Amino acid sequence: MQFGPLPLDQALDSIMAHTVRLPGRGAIKKGHVLTATDLAALRSAGVVEVVVARLETGDIGEDAAAALTARALAGSQIEVGDASTGRANLRSATHGLVVVDAARVERLNRIDESLTVATQTPHTPVLAGDLVATVKVIPFGAPARAVEQWVALCREGEAVLEIAPFVPHRVGLIATRRGDTSKSVLDRAIEAVSARIARLGSHVDRVSRCDHEPAPVAEAIHDLVSQHVDLILVIGASATVDRRDVVPAAILQAGGRVDHFGIPVDPGNLLLLGQCQGTTVIGVPGCARSLKPSGFDRILERRLANLPVTGESLSGMGVGGLMKEIPSRPLPRAGQRKEPARMPGPRIAAVLLAAGMSRRMGGSNKLLAEVDGSPMIARVVETLRRSRVQPIVVVTGHDATAVEAALAGLPIRVVHNPDHARGLSTSLRVGLQALETDRDGVLVMLGDMPWVASSTIEALLDAFEANGEGSICVPTYDRKRGNPVLWPARYFDEMKALAGDVGARHLLAQYDDEVCEVEVDDAGVLRDVDITDDLP
Repeated sequence: MQFGPLPLDQALDSIMAHTVRLPGRGAIKKGHVLTATDLAALRSAGVVEVVVARLETGDIGEDAAAALTARALAGSQIEVGDASTGRANLRSATHGLVVVDAARVERLNRIDESLTVATQTPHTPVLAGDLVATVKVIPFGAPARAVEQWVALCREGEAVLEIAPFVPHRVGLIATRRGDTSKSVLDRAIEAVSARIARLGSHVDRVSRCDHEPAPVAEAIHDLVSQHVDLILVIGASATVDRRDVVPAAILQAGGRVDHFGIPVDPGNLLLLGQCQGTTVIGVPGCARSLKPSGFDRILERRLANLPVTGESLSGMGVGGLMKEIPSRPLPRAGQRKEPARMPGPRIAAVLLAAGMSRRMGGSNKLLAEVDGSPMIARVVETLRRSRVQPIVVVTGHDATAVEAALAGLPIRVVHNPDHARGLSTSLRVGLQALETDRDGVLVMLGDMPWVASSTIEALLDAFEANGEGSICVPTYDRKRGNPVLWPARYFDEMKALAGDVGARHLLAQYDDEVCEVEVDDAGVLRDVDITDDLP
């Protein structure tokens, strides 16, 4: 691939390396293939040369290369999105665990510096639609030989990347008690473990309570095996501390075997794995009595996704197995130091603008109009609540009391803009001033756009994270830009300084080079309500 400056008379069909803004004519963006019309516009603006890239024989354009490499990666239950700006995202099609061939991913990333893939950590639980990997072609094209080598490596053996779906299982629980074990303690332990199982799409079929002695526990195991449950979990009244302790002794007495005791994951070290007549038996560690994540969750997830759970696989969990410091131990690993809280992914707030006067609605407030059985503004809030944005700040103005009443009981923060009549910019300023200072960005949502899908908001969040949290993320549908827009925090001061009723529209033009267009299958990003006829 060639790269560098070219005079305009040699730049036809070349790829723009950097965005060039033309006074009064918008911009020619990086990655755009120059046409004769573009060159004429550049000449009229006084431009004499441009920095471009040109593909040579043996090169593949960035989007074509991204599409080929992403499709080669995708295995079962993986959906590949359309390639754009050299990037193709891979998403889960179901609720399950990410399965990654880490060794082959490393080999793929070493083929050529132009081709990269980043994935979720192996065995990360995901929902349908979650981003699990992204392919990025670094320059504007890649060598065809490198793409071919990538595809060939992906075809060696099993898929490089797939989702192991959670499969419904019938689970049997055994909860043991000592003389001093209270019923409420036992009930809470059963509830915590049952909640985990339900969250993964399975259900507790049988619950047995018995004394914490080998014989009654063995009898309970034998009974559950005879009921043909798929998995047996034993919640002991006291922790298993040795292979000859009560729970492992009971497994042996029931005719089973103990496969492994202890895992390199903390909390959850004292987990026991066994078998009885083909049914997996797990001795649950004491930390599973609460819903805080532990090694037990990792084992349960794998088992309910029908992934191998063996002594060998358990022994391989040490890297990344330190899940949390526990200062209350007799010999804590690092004293009493308090670590700062960390959040996964960018911290994005939402500012929902709901202060307008609905001047074209004939006297009624459009935000209170019913859409699918709910006030329009409440429907928009519910869309936001189904996404990862937090907190949701609603800015009211006109008819504030009625708008607040429509949102009663929802977990939002409402702030009032007394200057709402002076334009949209004043409401935007009030909303931004209400945010915590630790937010990485803000999603600006309009209250009169009730048909935006929550999946669109998630797509914007994914794009924001994938592009390094510095891009302005704008949804597009049918090649048209829409709303909402996700703004990085570095623009907050300029957004607060806006005036009038134009919102942040002119900032999009000013920083067009920083805009990341996110193509979505959602016409709702272009659809708002201005007049009564816009309502269904």
